[in-house]
Amino acid sequence: MRCLALDIGGTKIAAAIVQEGKITQRQQISTPKNNAAEALHQSIALLLTEYAEQFDYVAVASTGIINQGILTALNPKNLGGLAEFPLKASIARHTDKPIGLLNDVQAAAYAEYQLQGRDKLANFTFITVSTGVGGGLIVNHQLLTEPNGISGHIGHTLADPNGPLCGCGRRGCVEAIAAGRAIEAVSSTWNDPCSPKEVFERFRKNDEKATALVARSALAITNLVADLKISMDMQKIAIGGSVGLAEGYLPLIQQFLNEMPEVYHCDLIPAQFGQDAGLVGAAYWVKDFLLAPLQGGGYD
Repeated sequence: MRCLALDIGGTKIAAAIVQEGKITQRQQISTPKNNAAEALHQSIALLLTEYAEQFDYVAVASTGIINQGILTALNPKNLGGLAEFPLKASIARHTDKPIGLLNDVQAAAYAEYQLQGRDKLANFTFITVSTGVGGGLIVNHQLLTEPNGISGHIGHTLADPNGPLCGCGRRGCVEAIAAGRAIEAVSSTWNDPCSPKEVFERFRKNDEKATALVARSALAITNLVADLKISMDMQKIAIGGSVGLAEGYLPLIQQFLNEMPEVYHCDLIPAQFGQDAGLVGAAYWVKDFLLAPLQGGGYD
């Protein structure tokens, strides 16, 4: 089946036809900022018109939380004028084809899961460590999305009750300590301030302050990995994102994990999909979990 896949992010909207995991006719536009809600309605209308008669269903991977077809977020201010946006209804204005929506990191997790062999791995997590920290959870072969769309927001689990205030309003979240934004919040106050990218450059040169800051981030992710293993019996965890895939970061997580009791150990791998993980994962997930049951094909 041919899927029109959309990946709606904070800065860009990617669109493509996805069939059997292969991407064609990909294009990308900027996410509207001015009069954002009406502009997004118009962007969706334009994309659906351009791809008319070329798809059998629509799959959307979006930033934020998708709850009952509505786009929202733990911190709605992050979405600006797109808070409480009726995403599914907006798409349905322009097509009568089936529509499925999920969070972009959940979609990326499902894409990564396809590479592991669904019949071989029951429990799997994808963690992205980038500007923020997010995740997607596969439990007993199924991606967790229901009932309110918040599953996988593991960056908002607790890392340090005395830590910095997170954008979600809670103190000491993993994201507030491990994310690129959190790294920059510290490095920007140094006498010689620098960006997260420069922090990692200094880290690889054994700079003391940079090494301590990267280690602080990596330890928070390590404890998150350990929590996922002991609470949900995760078998394998993929680490992605600009911070997560930075040179030297994953080996540091592995080092910290190896120092913990064996019961907390979990197979760690670098994420393999790039920027189009959301497109591919959303297409697979909608086909497997929304369309297959309707067609009597089950979930396999």
